[in-house]
Amino acid sequence: MFGYLFAPYPARSFACLYQGCTNLPPFVNWAHPLGTENSGIDVYSEILHGAPNDLYVGIVATAISVVIGIVVGALAGFRKGASGALLLGITQMFLVLPVLVIILLFARIFILAVASGLGLTLIMLILAFFGWPTIALVARGEILRIRELEFVQASKALGASNSRILFRHIVPNMLSPIIVLASLLVAGNILTEVVISFLGFGDPNTSTWGLLLEEGFGYIRTEWWVSLFPGLAVVFCVLGFNLLGDGLSDALNPRLRE
Repeated sequence: MFGYLFAPYPARSFACLYQGCTNLPPFVNWAHPLGTENSGIDVYSEILHGAPNDLYVGIVATAISVVIGIVVGALAGFRKGASGALLLGITQMFLVLPVLVIILLFARIFILAVASGLGLTLIMLILAFFGWPTIALVARGEILRIRELEFVQASKALGASNSRILFRHIVPNMLSPIIVLASLLVAGNILTEVVISFLGFGDPNTSTWGLLLEEGFGYIRTEWWVSLFPGLAVVFCVLGFNLLGDGLSDALNPRLRE
C-alpha cells in the first residue's frame, strides 16, 4: 500500500522519453529494473504507483458494500411480512444486474469526471453501490439462523427492543462469514477495476495496473515486459486476498479447520 513512497520516478513520468532510455527490456539497466515503455514510463515505478490505487478501489468499495449489505440483509432477515419480502426482492434484483456493463456506461456518461481525475473514485462508488447483494443474502441467511437461538429468545424475554437485539446481539454473531466474503470481494473488485482500465474505460490520468496492461497490450510481441509484470502484480494480489479468505475461514470457523 505504501510502495509508491519508494518509487524512483513520479507517477506517469515520461522522463526517459527525453533521456533516450525508452523500450528498455528488464534487468538491463538497473535504474529501470523492469524495463520501460516506448513512451518512457518506468514499469517498476508505475506498478508501485498503481498498487495503492487498485487497493483503494478494492478495499473502500468492499467496505461500503459490506455496510450496505449488512444493513439490508439484517433488516430483510429480521423483519417479517411485506417489508422483509420487499428488501429480499430488491436484493435479488441488484444481484442480476450486469455491473461491468453499468460501469462502462457510467464511465462514458460521466466522461468529464473521468477526464478530471475522478474516474477511479467513480468506479469505486459504482462497485460499492452494486456489490452489496451477495453480502446481504449471506447476512439474511445468518440472521434467520441466529434469531431462533436461545440467547436471542432470552433477550426478547427480558424486554430488549428489536433494534437492540438486531444490532447488539445478532449482527456481531454473524460477522465471521461476512469477513471471509469481504476478503474475496476485495479481490473481485480489484479484478473488475483492472478489466475496466484494460478496456480503456478507466482513468487515463491515474496509475493503475489495468492501465499499464492496456498500454503494453498493443506492443505485446516486442515489449512483453510492459504487460507481464503488472499482470503478475494482479495475480499475486488477487491470490493473496483469496488465500486470506481461506485463512480467515479456517480461523473463524473451527468446523472448517483441518
